[in-house]
Amino acid sequence: MTLDFFFPEDHLNNRTAPEETRITSLAAEPYPDGRRVRVNIEMTPFQIRPHLEIVLSNGNGEEVATASFVEPMNWKIEFTMHIRGDLLNPYAIEARLFYPDGPAAEPQTFAFDVTPPPPGPETDSA
Repeated sequence: MTLDFFFPEDHLNNRTAPEETRITSLAAEPYPDGRRVRVNIEMTPFQIRPHLEIVLSNGNGEEVATASFVEPMNWKIEFTMHIRGDLLNPYAIEARLFYPDGPAAEPQTFAFDVTPPPPGPETDSA
């Protein structure tokens, strides 16, 4: 019995070997609250599941969030990162795909600005 982690309708006949596995798309979109970022990553369909390291940096190049994926099951990943500290544009997401005992692809970077939320009434109830 074989376990297939891709759905048949994906028509993925040509999955890439570790040397050819790459990030094909990296995007980030800030949430309206100005404190979270939705990140989307797509990779080439792979034969062997890679590892991913994602770092979110502020305008000073300081790391404000990080995420690690060990052997993701799918080649499309969407997740949320939380921004720590004061807002300092521009922000950058850097994603690195690698295999612990094998090849690593060139890191991909995506830059964006975060708009602070408009001032409004406090929603906290005391």
